Amino acid sequence: MNKESLRKFWYSLSPKHRFFIRRLYYFPIDLLDKIQGKRHKYVPPRGSIYTGSPANAEAYIDQGQRQLMLLKNHIDLKPNDEILDIGSGIGRTAIALTEYLESDGVYKGFDVVKLGVDWCNSKIGKDFSNFEFKYVPLFNDLYNTSNLRAEEFVFPYEKDAFTKIFSFSVFTHMQIGEIQNYFKEICRVLKTDGLAFSTFFLYDDSNENHISTENKFKFPIKKNGYRLMNEDVKSGNIAIHKNTLKTMLNKENLDLVEIIDGFWKDKSNYSKNASYQDIVVFKNA
Repeated sequence: MNKESLRKFWYSLSPKHRFFIRRLYYFPIDLLDKIQGKRHKYVPPRGSIYTGSPANAEAYIDQGQRQLMLLKNHIDLKPNDEILDIGSGIGRTAIALTEYLESDGVYKGFDVVKLGVDWCNSKIGKDFSNFEFKYVPLFNDLYNTSNLRAEEFVFPYEKDAFTKIFSFSVFTHMQIGEIQNYFKEICRVLKTDGLAFSTFFLYDDSNENHISTENKFKFPIKKNGYRLMNEDVKSGNIAIHKNTLKTMLNKENLDLVEIIDGFWKDKSNYSKNASYQDIVVFKNA
């Protein structure tokens, strides 16, 4: 079975079955890590890591440090910032921030997977009083079968609450209407002089054919202004045309600051400090 067929089969499974298979598959090596004392207090076992690549503790912490570096480089993240992490997952970025944020800095994160939120609160939140994780039971056909819809979700935070907002590999797993609503909410909770950072799969007219037919990681299903990897699991992966993204930001009174192309569609963009996905920096107009 090739990678594309395997991915299609994986997306055909329910979230519950995907979580179970992942835990079962990684159980032997997770057990070995525990026996050999290679676990880290804040790092979950591989079988519980449902976003990104499963990794041992050392690699997981390194991934978080790389994400922190991107935030420092592209939105000038400061130790005393008031931060919102959209899609906080199971703590990949938060772990790095525990060593960077000062006591007057604030971290708040939310996620649609209760497993991740419970882990973060029981480990990170327990030791750092300025870190808070919320579970929001939103429907996502990749992670959650709840009835609450992201198109109608209101972030559980006050207006102008944050100086910096970020998300890693969240808008790559959401539908257009859901992303549009999140842009509206980001505009509401981001301070006037704040900055937002998010990663996407983006394309334009010059590389649409490549990312739909030639690239190993491809989006063959064409829609109006965006492309899907799988018709049946619309949150599996989505690629958005850059013009569509700009229109969506403008609709919510957000200004595009810059786009930094990742190396997912062009390996020549690879460097040790580069992002696999495309980075978008934006702010309130």
